[in-house]
Amino acid sequence: MTLVYSTETGRIKPEEEKVTRPKGDGIVRILKQTKGRKGKGVSIISGLDMDDVQLKLLAAELKKVCGCGGAVKDGDIEIQGDARDKIKAHLEKKGHTVKLAGG
Repeated sequence: MTLVYSTETGRIKPEEEKVTRPKGDGIVRILKQTKGRKGKGVSIISGLDMDDVQLKLLAAELKKVCGCGGAVKDGDIEIQGDARDKIKAHLEKKGHTVKLAGG
């Protein structure tokens, strides 16, 4: 029997499992994807060896640089629209090796 709620301790959250992502090859890849998004494109940044907190901070920086929305999903950063050139310039300033991938 598992404990779902108790008035003694308040809300019980399930234990978070540590997600281990595969280590990248040191190259950050930026690709454009429209599949499954009703024709709306997003730029996906993958290959960053950072933890979730650092990814969220970097995503916030990139959203400000591009002037659009975005999110962090499964260790990748998604930025709305096709802003690959702006993202590449910003990441290269920060010292990352960047490649444009995909169409």
